[in-house]
Amino acid sequence: MIVHIEGKLLRATPLSAIVSAGGLGYAVNVPVTTAEKLPANGEAVSLHTHAVYREDSQALYGFWTETERDFFALVIDKVSGVGPKVAISLMSKLQLSSLVDAIRSENAALLAKTPGIGKKTAERIIIELKDKLASFYPAPSNAPHSGSEDTEEVGGSSTIDDAVLALQALGYKATEAKKAIDKVVSKSGPNLSTEAMIKAALG
Repeated sequence: MIVHIEGKLLRATPLSAIVSAGGLGYAVNVPVTTAEKLPANGEAVSLHTHAVYREDSQALYGFWTETERDFFALVIDKVSGVGPKVAISLMSKLQLSSLVDAIRSENAALLAKTPGIGKKTAERIIIELKDKLASFYPAPSNAPHSGSEDTEEVGGSSTIDDAVLALQALGYKATEAKKAIDKVVSKSGPNLSTEAMIKAALG
């Protein structure tokens, strides 16, 4: 099981990172909350990972902290009907401390606002995880924010297009994704980063 990867960030999107380590390039799926902390391309990066192996595929999921990685593993292992894609969507919408608070307070309405999670799934997440969260709160993040906003393209059509595509990957239909991002741009202007647009749209 690959539980950690450290190397050079070759390329990143709001939901993925390509990390060069040991002469190999690893494709790592990440939530928006991790993507926004990634450094600039070419810089060193360290991610805590969880590998998912299936008969027809294998995928690596990366997180900024071990706590986030362990929460992801708990979700896909303990909640029936919730796979990696939905778990990443859930962790893209809310910071881990907010997720834990929502589950503990049985706030199904908040969880159900995540793409791909309806009311029944939200209630199932609460039932399955409410008594298993002792080690996940508070969720400290002592890792430094090594991202470099100065190197990120903001305000361009590429940023907006990337945000729309990321929402589609999280479960939005194409028209819904475009409408959600257009609403964010209309309200906050076009100079937000891709990750900021996505978080605002998930709101």
